Amino acid sequence: MSPIPRLVGMIHLLPLPGSPGFKGSIDEVLETAVADAGKLAGVGFPALLIENFGDAPFHADRSDPETVAAMTLAAQVVSDATALPFGVNVLRNDALTALGIAAVTGAAFIRVNVLTGVMYTDQGPIVGRADELTRRRAALAPEVEIWADVLVKHATPPPGLDISQAVEDTVVRGLADAVIVSGAGTGLEPDLQEAGLARSAIPKGTRLVIGSGADVGNLAQLVEVADSVIVGSSLKADGKAGAPLDMGRVTTFVEAARHHGLA
Repeated sequence: MSPIPRLVGMIHLLPLPGSPGFKGSIDEVLETAVADAGKLAGVGFPALLIENFGDAPFHADRSDPETVAAMTLAAQVVSDATALPFGVNVLRNDALTALGIAAVTGAAFIRVNVLTGVMYTDQGPIVGRADELTRRRAALAPEVEIWADVLVKHATPPPGLDISQAVEDTVVRGLADAVIVSGAGTGLEPDLQEAGLARSAIPKGTRLVIGSGADVGNLAQLVEVADSVIVGSSLKADGKAGAPLDMGRVTTFVEAARHHGLA
């Protein structure tokens, strides 16, 4: 498998069937996803990450059958429309479903919010299931990379857990291929000191990925510590994750990313 590009653009799916915000048209969901993917690809984004962002409130670690079906459809139509490498994130933390979707649609990676240990979230405690996920990957889709958050956003770690230990556990014991650091919430910038600690703790050969908060103003600082960047909120109107893409913001960001060697 070819290396996954260093810059990844978010495809925030509209609410899917079964979620409280679903508007009744799966065609609209798919058409919007394809349109967004085409816009990002058209200005030079080299990779995408597809996420059921509109499905809040999320299940902690399982998905309804209609969510699985809709996300599989979305991944396939986006893949067919752009041919870009892409990843799948099934919120809140349904890594097994994400892996299954990746296996049947050809995704290059999955994002896992909690791979090891436990984090306290608005869905309650979420416990990592690296044991199940890595065994299923070995049997089903060994080429799919696992990109795992450490001290994931919208969550509180257990007392005594610091980012260095979280990184070590995630990679050495959880077998993550990449470690993601983010801010405290969607679109919020990561703490650069904590990102530096993660960088120091990460084993050689494992990538460090910025998972939220990247914008034109901080990109230079972020690439000093990170290998890759996932960006979503700052590409939207007014910098809001749930808003439509703002093509002025998208173009400006890609230009900055090229300047820093990300695209």
